[in-house]
Amino acid sequence: MSRQKLKQLGLDLPLFPTTSVGSFPKPPELMSARAQLRKRRITPADLKRAEEKATRDWIGFQEKAGVDVLVDGEMYRGDMVAYFAETLTGFREGGLVRSYGNRYYHKPVIADDVTWRAPITVDWWKFSQALTKKPVKGMLTGPYTIMDWSFNEHYPDRRAACMALAQAIRQEVEALISAGCKIIQIDEPALSVRVAELPLVVEAMDAVTRELPAYFITHICYGAFEHVYPEILHLPVDNLDLDMALTARERHPKIKAAPFTKDISYGVSDVHSHIVEDEATVYERVKHALAVIPAAQLWVDPDCGLKTRTVEEAQDKMRVIVAAAQRARKELA
Repeated sequence: MSRQKLKQLGLDLPLFPTTSVGSFPKPPELMSARAQLRKRRITPADLKRAEEKATRDWIGFQEKAGVDVLVDGEMYRGDMVAYFAETLTGFREGGLVRSYGNRYYHKPVIADDVTWRAPITVDWWKFSQALTKKPVKGMLTGPYTIMDWSFNEHYPDRRAACMALAQAIRQEVEALISAGCKIIQIDEPALSVRVAELPLVVEAMDAVTRELPAYFITHICYGAFEHVYPEILHLPVDNLDLDMALTARERHPKIKAAPFTKDISYGVSDVHSHIVEDEATVYERVKHALAVIPAAQLWVDPDCGLKTRTVEEAQDKMRVIVAAAQRARKELA
């Protein structure tokens, strides 16, 4: 059904489409430019030119590597929640909190009514799509995760805050679709934090995606899969993106017991390791996936965003993923 939807949208993807989750590492010159801006040694326009160059380079790399569905690499954003909170109304900046490892972000505070006032990602999507004839995903953070990773000082409860965010994110989705975007990824990594709230995640996602003409993907990274499967199949999206490189052994029995009813972006490369898996290893992971996922439903990508790797590591991991998927098309179709 999902491949039929893609064709209805004018997208003719090969078997085992390759993509990336979203983020790529920022090159050293862009990181330097960001530091220079904080010291007021360059202007915001100078930084934007550096971000555009980095985006152009990553689009060019993906084209050359043979990736099927491209991402812009998120060169223009830092934290996946704070970036949206900075543009939506109703938020103020909170104090620094630890995200993971040695990475910190200013946790947003919901202090007033949340509303969408202008496109947030559309210009960057249009810039990226103009560089290639291949489809570029629109990439957003979902309403539940923005709510869960923010402090709520305004709404009476978590549901009210989440549903207000859902209406704002839907407006961003509508703006992307109006601009021509056909594949939109809405990240919800927080959905397994409070299992009892999974119905709220589904309700909010339905408010975002209902009756809109796009192919929707939800990325769920490093979550408690055993507590939310098969219930996550109720999410009103076409494709669930899951980290599977190191977890397939534990997750496959659950998928066999309750077959996957959607497409899956099946993570085959561990993004938290400096080791670049060889083609044979990644190919075997694709082959193993076919034991529980029909070939027509299988997409292939890394476990999560590659921003924590070096540029060289990220590029090598993507090259291996593409090579393994292309081999699978020849040998496993």
